[in-house]
Amino acid sequence: MATTAPWTTEVPTALLVLADGTVIEGRGLGATGSAVAEVCFNTALTGYEEILTDPSYAGQIVTFTFPHIGNIGANDEDIEDLNPAARSGAVGAIFKADVTDPSSYRAKEHLDAWLKRRGIVALCGIDTRALTGLIREKGMPNAVIAHAPDGKFDVDDLKRQAAAWSGLVGLDLAKDVTSGQSSVWKETPWVWDEGYGEQQEPTMHVVAIDYGVKRNILRLLAGLGAKVTVVPANTGADEILAMKPDGIFLSNGPGDPAATGEYAVPVIQDILKTDIPVFGICLGHQMLALAVGGKTQKMHQGHHGANHPVKDHTTGKVEIVSMNHGFSVDSESLPDTVEETHVSLFDGSNCGIALTGRPVFSVQHHPEASPGPQDSHYLFRRFVNLIRAKRGEPALAERA
Repeated sequence: MATTAPWTTEVPTALLVLADGTVIEGRGLGATGSAVAEVCFNTALTGYEEILTDPSYAGQIVTFTFPHIGNIGANDEDIEDLNPAARSGAVGAIFKADVTDPSSYRAKEHLDAWLKRRGIVALCGIDTRALTGLIREKGMPNAVIAHAPDGKFDVDDLKRQAAAWSGLVGLDLAKDVTSGQSSVWKETPWVWDEGYGEQQEPTMHVVAIDYGVKRNILRLLAGLGAKVTVVPANTGADEILAMKPDGIFLSNGPGDPAATGEYAVPVIQDILKTDIPVFGICLGHQMLALAVGGKTQKMHQGHHGANHPVKDHTTGKVEIVSMNHGFSVDSESLPDTVEETHVSLFDGSNCGIALTGRPVFSVQHHPEASPGPQDSHYLFRRFVNLIRAKRGEPALAERA
């Protein structure tokens, strides 16, 4: 039987309606209207702007377990999606506390105004611990998030929408967030009191296949000397190889990897017939696994946060990393020609692979995360060193 959650406000201006009929009442902020999506939780203490603009969150509503979100406002430097006009990040956000006025010298606007401009529906004033507990127990539910300043909702219709949505399984969202055309990326990482730089003298050429790429990935590649050509997710292998890349990057992105793999996997398989170094992150990791014969699976609650321990078997070291994925590679499905390089110490799930004897590897987590731990930045140098080795050049130190 449908229930109304006990954490309610006197005059609710926002609702979260779960597919099982549960109605959670809160105070609305951000964009008005409604959005249907999957609800997940993120455990990071900082970086809400980067989280909400990460294209990998397309089709999701993010519940922040940290109670105070919005205190530092918002600015145009901390977004992660390549195409802001496409609104390719999260469709909804859930906070515990009311959003306060910004308290940061970098703030350009209030989070509420930023959410409105981005078209993100949000609510606050609920027990996010209880909602997180529900997700941990029952898995990530489908839901509708709705915001109406007058407090008038057609609850029955919202329940029908939530129950009718098919969910992320079988859904290719990379096509919705990818670049519309090829472009060259030159921006390099942010430096205190200087901002972002620009790559002027590239020493190598990397083609990045954009399944929903994050800006800081491209910055780190450019910062290591790469001219980065970003191409749409459906770009063919012949077109990519005609660009004569020194390396090929498979980007992060949203949705069901098996669905995106229908057109992405054949391209990667053709690329793997060459000896060009390949590096994948998140969805790109899953695409690589599918291309070599592995399988992916939906996770119960996913991994979302900036405090996940991952072990790198190649070094024996444990890294604290950022993660954002609701699907994972089934390590048992990987062929003998693939080595498992990284594993989550939370649940033992696969977090990285490498092709035996080949300059090809990928990771499930986000080594570029900003803000977030920088423990895994070395992976970009590992990729660059594969390129340098192929050209007979000396390796960079993996850790700067």
